[in-house]
Amino acid sequence: MAGLIPKSFIHDLLERADIVEIVDSRVPLKKAGKNHQACCPFHNEKTPSFTVSQDKQFYHCFGCGQHGNAIDFLMEFDGLNFPDAVEELAGIMGVEVVREQPENPELAHKKQQQVQDDAKLMSKTARFFQHQLKHHENSKRVIDYLKGRGLSGETVKRFQIGYAPDAWDSLLSTFGSATQQRQQLLELKLINRNEKGRHYDFFRDRVMFPIHDRRGRVVGFGGRIIDGDGPKYLNSPETRLFHKGSELYGYWHMQQAVRKPEQVCIVEGYMDVVALSEAGIHYAVASLGTATTSEQLQRLFRTSNRIVCCYDGDRAGRDAAWRALENALPLLRDGLDMAFLFLPEGEDPDSVVKEQGAEAFEQQLKKATPFTEYFFEHLQTDIDVSTDAGRSQLLNIAKPLIEKLASDYYRDTLMQRLAEKLRRETSQLERHFDKPQRHARPKESVRMTPLRKAIALLLQYPQLAQSIPVKEELRGLRVNGIDLLIALHKQCAERQMTTAQVLEGWRDTEYYQPLQKLALWQHQLDDDNVEQEFNDIFIYLIDQYFEQRANALLKKEQEGALSRTERQEYQTLIQYLSKAR
Repeated sequence: MAGLIPKSFIHDLLERADIVEIVDSRVPLKKAGKNHQACCPFHNEKTPSFTVSQDKQFYHCFGCGQHGNAIDFLMEFDGLNFPDAVEELAGIMGVEVVREQPENPELAHKKQQQVQDDAKLMSKTARFFQHQLKHHENSKRVIDYLKGRGLSGETVKRFQIGYAPDAWDSLLSTFGSATQQRQQLLELKLINRNEKGRHYDFFRDRVMFPIHDRRGRVVGFGGRIIDGDGPKYLNSPETRLFHKGSELYGYWHMQQAVRKPEQVCIVEGYMDVVALSEAGIHYAVASLGTATTSEQLQRLFRTSNRIVCCYDGDRAGRDAAWRALENALPLLRDGLDMAFLFLPEGEDPDSVVKEQGAEAFEQQLKKATPFTEYFFEHLQTDIDVSTDAGRSQLLNIAKPLIEKLASDYYRDTLMQRLAEKLRRETSQLERHFDKPQRHARPKESVRMTPLRKAIALLLQYPQLAQSIPVKEELRGLRVNGIDLLIALHKQCAERQMTTAQVLEGWRDTEYYQPLQKLALWQHQLDDDNVEQEFNDIFIYLIDQYFEQRANALLKKEQEGALSRTERQEYQTLIQYLSKAR
């Protein structure tokens, strides 16, 4: 859709939604006092530290620090970006998302129409390949091949597997009769053009695997050769609709089968994903002919706490596994796990499941090599750690990798193992390493000044804005953050809001994260005393302003530059401050 989503719509959507219902639909909650709680869905724990506040419409985990409103929860739990999370929440609430009119409506409409037309053509192409699988003169040969790989008709249908005919222009002649249509096919890389200007089908005589994005739209294809010469797999090149580093084959199908799998298995090929699904293992995905990217890993870690990379044991498979681990290191926070299963030469998940059964394959996944072991196994491949030179080399290459780790626990584990291999104490190695950035909990990382306390209380109890009028004159107070307090005060005074709604209004600003921290401040006040504390802070801030103003006027008087009006103001301020003291 074209146009931005108005903040007013998001505000109203959060007002209509109940975060307890949203979270409970995915993570069963239990009542705990006036809040609800559960074991955190974002890290492993046995004792519940994940709290959802119905009053504030806000969730927070005291274990890992994750927090936010209903939109944030959908982003984290479902692995959605912000617009998609808003769309999802709107769908749950049964409302249509409103969009602002862009500055150039005609251009925006054109782009929107282009995306829709591209998606329609890709869908038509997928159906064309499916039709050819059933009705082409080569269909028996292709169907026999799929049956020989152990695939049922149900699985073939579920993954929309098809066949690209062996002719030069089957797809071209079907969808590219007009110049504009041929250009679209060319831009989506469904056809090619040679030096002489002749167009021809990109995929020919191949089993076709449509690649779906997270919404289920076909955005690209993978084609597997049946026999003969040529690359085993041919993948769609990058297009305006398809970005290899962002998509995962089988991810959409996995989400349809199991929303929150205990683990995700990354395999190398399309056929591996499909064959595992045939065997009842619905949590496999494949990267698309490239190393698994950080973006792909981030999405998978939002989906599951454990990722197992299952690759061939040859050099190419191990190289792919290592690149995946390198990309995962900054993402591996406490509670997340990554392991590696390397299959014997000539074996793949498809063959293992056929020969040994699904249960035996899943047992192998359980026993997969933890990344903390594979880390040194890979680094020591060409290093002799029995020599000083080898140990020095190991330290040199391990150091920058260990420093990338997001988890203190995993960092300590690798440091300990490295020390053992280098025949040193961990304390001796510490001086070679940059100190990790410690991520303190919000309540511990902020020094609570009176102004910050006022902001925190206003965030947590927006109704306090009704108890004191907005004090515009406080803008003259020389204290960092006073403008923010006044802006928040005005925001909360305009209408009744929850904490979630207040924060949402600051999402795209530099203040969003600091405000989130203040919203989590543990104030240790009884509910009956909150309003009094808020009022007392405002009296303190007003006194501070008056004192600053009095000092400024005094300085002016000493310089002989005080007007009659200012002198009267000064006398009034002195009288007020003397009484206040």
